[in-house]
Amino acid sequence: MKIPRCMSTQHPDNVNIPFFAENGELGGEDEIQEAYYVFSHLGCDEQMWDSEGKEVDNYIVKKLLSKYGSFFKTKILGESIFITMRVPNPEIEKSEAKILLETLESIPRSFDIARIFYNADIAPIFEVILPMVTSSESIDLVYRYYVDFVVGKKNMKLKNITVSQWIGDFKPERINVIPLFEDRKNMLNAHNHMREYLKDKDIPYQRVFLARSDPALNYGLVSAVLLNKISIKRLYKLEEEMGVRIYPIIGTGPSPFRGNLNPENVEGVLKEYPGVYTFTIQSAFKYDHPPEKVIEGIRKIKESKVEKPKEIDEERSLELIDRYSKEYRKRVLELKDAILSVSRFIPSRRKRKLHIGLFGYSRNVGGVSLPRAIKFTASLYSLGIPPEILGITALSKSDLDFLKETYVNFEKDLKDALRFYNPQSRLLNKEVKKSVEKLGIDFDIDLNHKEITKEIEDRILKNKINQIGELVLRAASLRKFLG
Repeated sequence: MKIPRCMSTQHPDNVNIPFFAENGELGGEDEIQEAYYVFSHLGCDEQMWDSEGKEVDNYIVKKLLSKYGSFFKTKILGESIFITMRVPNPEIEKSEAKILLETLESIPRSFDIARIFYNADIAPIFEVILPMVTSSESIDLVYRYYVDFVVGKKNMKLKNITVSQWIGDFKPERINVIPLFEDRKNMLNAHNHMREYLKDKDIPYQRVFLARSDPALNYGLVSAVLLNKISIKRLYKLEEEMGVRIYPIIGTGPSPFRGNLNPENVEGVLKEYPGVYTFTIQSAFKYDHPPEKVIEGIRKIKESKVEKPKEIDEERSLELIDRYSKEYRKRVLELKDAILSVSRFIPSRRKRKLHIGLFGYSRNVGGVSLPRAIKFTASLYSLGIPPEILGITALSKSDLDFLKETYVNFEKDLKDALRFYNPQSRLLNKEVKKSVEKLGIDFDIDLNHKEITKEIEDRILKNKINQIGELVLRAASLRKFLG
């Protein structure tokens, strides 16, 4: 069984509009064309298809095979390239709960279409991603519903015939449910949730998705990296314990705050996360760099060897996460008004919304509602305040020495972020500015970006909102990512 290495996603963090898009917000048929483009031109071997939001399209397989038939005759959907659905979590997203059922019901229909197209029994979709997982039961409910109700109804009788005699068979008979763990508690317990989920299943492998952006938003950069490293190591030990191969996925974005995965930093991210099998290729990676660099970056990931995760001092890491997260949240709350003011001017890049996140129906830190990770990151960068530096006031010299050993790219990620820093920011706390100086990192500031962010800050402070949207895009173009 081939496991994909590069998962293209629909995260709206791009500055530039793809050449095939009808307007600034991708949606509907644009996203069908995007799936073809990432397979045929960029070399991704998986496309996440978000079934949450305004424009649910569960006919993606039919549209791809009918529109791009010659390509998919040679690149077989479900064998060499893959569509993986992300579904709503009905325990949290009550208003979209039934979209989960619609999506699961669409899987056998897609199988029928592929069977006709390939003249063979090939499942074009057989995996779904369940976000915001908090228990093994929530994963199992999705698995059981598909097996017992979507496929299981084939044996039900209507008058004198079964449903399968009337409608036809329902395949695939099983699906793989990929849990997405996004908060501290459940990332650290991912191995326990998976142990419970796998104990009664005879399956050869299990993919597990670990968030990278939401932990950064909730707990800060350092915490997000350490949480992922601990989780990956614990999952690797579970693999050895149970004899079931575990394939971790990490949700890396383009800014250092959200993972620093871009075509120019592929080697750094591979070095940072040994043990990770699949990396997300988000929109800024795909559209804010020259195509030849994008193709080369994806090739490097696909050809890289997956190393074993390194040992990590969990006790020291968890104590550091506690202190750092507390300081990070304090600094975020100091900037809350500015973040909310700028976030209104961050452009949307998708008509389809992503899931609602960890804090329920609004993003909430310390009792204050905040925008989601991309707009949050974009807002702070637009003010010349990279979110990577919030929380560093909690770090002692001993902490910095520990991070240089444990967080391989700590200095590089900060250096990359500080290119877009404005040391003269009137909004940033003086303690944070002093902590940046004490880091002793030699970094260059992009002066053009600095001037734009000074202008944005000035307009926010004076409540002169005209042209802020244009300035936000100019700054983002220099960074090569929105947020």
